[in-house]
Amino acid sequence: MEFWQAALIGLFAYLGRNQVPWLCGTTGGWYGIGRPLMAGLICGVILGDVTAGVLCGVAVQAIFIGQITPGGAVPSDLNLAAYIGIPLAIVAGGSAEMAVALAIPVGALGVALHNFTMTFNAIWPHRADKCAAAGDARGIRVANLCGQLIEFGERFFIVTLACYLGAGFAEGLFAALPDVVISWLAIGGKMLPALGFAILLNQIVQEEWMIALFVLGWVLVSSFSLTTTSLVFIALALALIYVMARYSGKATAGPALEAAAVYEDEEGNYEER
Repeated sequence: MEFWQAALIGLFAYLGRNQVPWLCGTTGGWYGIGRPLMAGLICGVILGDVTAGVLCGVAVQAIFIGQITPGGAVPSDLNLAAYIGIPLAIVAGGSAEMAVALAIPVGALGVALHNFTMTFNAIWPHRADKCAAAGDARGIRVANLCGQLIEFGERFFIVTLACYLGAGFAEGLFAALPDVVISWLAIGGKMLPALGFAILLNQIVQEEWMIALFVLGWVLVSSFSLTTTSLVFIALALALIYVMARYSGKATAGPALEAAAVYEDEEGNYEER
């Protein structure tokens, strides 16, 4: 891997890092190019192998598909995992399983780096508060930029050096691994996406019967070789039918009840008119 390629990957890794504001905040950064699927495409374009990049991105994305970032807490730094694991797997001529094997430990390391960076950056909001109390707008801007400089140094240089210096190491590592280890990595790479989907289902399934919809989608894909696009349209149709069947009656019940009035006659009897 050329140094300019490693540096470009490091730049995208920084732009996709959590708490970086340049791409519409976390919308275009952490939840945009910071996702492994987008990282695989970007790394594939930079390294000249888009197919391998996308395949590695899909495999790594499947592991973290159920991960959320509540309150800024990062269970696993999928950004660092993607921008180190995917390019190293591409240059080593490896498969998606190799990208997964590299991404898992790197993601755990990224959590430690993220927590360290956020802890160190805690000094800048207090400095910005003092500048705001003093009416120093320039001081507020400097405090914000100082926080970003720390995050840039942490993400850009680590990813750049890991990609530039780690290519030969990755090639030698996978060449030295026994076949049994490669087989176990392949098995683990196929099991971890199932865990990711299970976490995602645990978040979105509100009633037990909804699991039947997931099973139905799996049966349709495996039996009829449907594409993802076709399955999306089938899911939209089923969702529309479900919503109309469940809520169409309730929409007309309100006006009907409001139109009905209860009256009391002279003998104290009640009747509805």
